[in-house]
Amino acid sequence: METVFFKGQPCHTCGSVPSIGETAPCFHLAGADLSQLLCTDFAGKRVVLNIFPSLDTEVCARSVRRFNEEAAKLDDVAVICVSMDLPFAMGRFCTIENIKNVVFGSAFRSPLFGQKYGVQLVDGPLAGLLARCVLVLDENRRVIFRDLVEEITNEPDYDAALKVLRNEV
Repeated sequence: METVFFKGQPCHTCGSVPSIGETAPCFHLAGADLSQLLCTDFAGKRVVLNIFPSLDTEVCARSVRRFNEEAAKLDDVAVICVSMDLPFAMGRFCTIENIKNVVFGSAFRSPLFGQKYGVQLVDGPLAGLLARCVLVLDENRRVIFRDLVEEITNEPDYDAALKVLRNEV
């Protein structure tokens, strides 16, 4: 169980986020067009899992915009933005915001995603949604960066994640 905060109030997750060096669990998500997204679809690429509660919050929307902008500059990297939002909302957000460099993955059909990755909130005002977390996985799905954001209303450490992706650490 991990402890994070929502506006200072402690909240807990259903398990633990994979640690650096661990192999991340395979995932099965719904794409913005209702297609299936599987971990095997990204074999051979480094993957950024940008996990957050909902696109309907400004902090979450900012994280998607930032990774969309930065992903265009990186080779062999897939950025997957994961939340419990419905694929329809994700598709609408992509259209309105002109998002083209990230992939959206809804966990609405995959409750095990939040459990396997230890990010499903089990209490507090956002119970049932996903905590804010950025994981960077190497080509073999090993975790090479982990940022479980302590205060959900804060943005993740983009620069640290990008340094890992650029091999600057």
